[in-house]
Amino acid sequence: MELNDPIGAAAEAYLNGEADAEITVESNITEDDVIPASYLFRTWDEMPELENIALEHCSGIVLDVGAGVGTHSLELQKKGLEVTAVDVSEKATAIMRERGVQHVLRQDVLQMEGQKYTTLLMLMNGIGIVGNLEGLERFLEHAKKLLLPGGQILLESADILYMYEEEDGSVLLDLNAGYYGEITYNMKYGNHESGPFKWLYIDADLLQNYAVMHGYSFEVLYDGEYGNYLAKLKLQH
Repeated sequence: MELNDPIGAAAEAYLNGEADAEITVESNITEDDVIPASYLFRTWDEMPELENIALEHCSGIVLDVGAGVGTHSLELQKKGLEVTAVDVSEKATAIMRERGVQHVLRQDVLQMEGQKYTTLLMLMNGIGIVGNLEGLERFLEHAKKLLLPGGQILLESADILYMYEEEDGSVLLDLNAGYYGEITYNMKYGNHESGPFKWLYIDADLLQNYAVMHGYSFEVLYDGEYGNYLAKLKLQH
């Protein structure tokens, strides 16, 4: 049995009656945090406004990237959209199928080819999967192979500069450590542990620079309270 699937294992435990199952999130910049497994199963009314807006902007054929247990895919199906949910977790993809997501792929989106989509949806800081700024550039080029002409990427990210603020309001950054939004995470649930992985948070101005450089228009659709935002990157013809 694979023991590197904390999110899938916690989701499975929650469905099996462990109502207080939660995933421990360790990072190299802050104290441990937790994600309640119940949050993975949120309904439309329980979603943050940012997610509601993102789903309303989805159009055409949608690829839900890092789809988890299919919460967003199910809402898009209700709207009558054709959606494919992709995730690397074996347990999560099995749960999605059980919940009624019609098209499910267990795959790394960076390995996908051949299919074409109108919208790539990347919520819960979904662009983080690229790991770092070099990975972002590779992804923006790869996404062109997945998008139909004029297609769009709807993604959530955040400017986490505030996490480096001192009590006097000054910011302490190690300029030799690379971009401040490049984080290392580890996730745990029970015997399951992801192992260290890279995750990217990128501020909107820098993302706009990269988007334009790689042939996309850029628009912020929603600004959150804690530096998070929803962006639309549209592939230019």
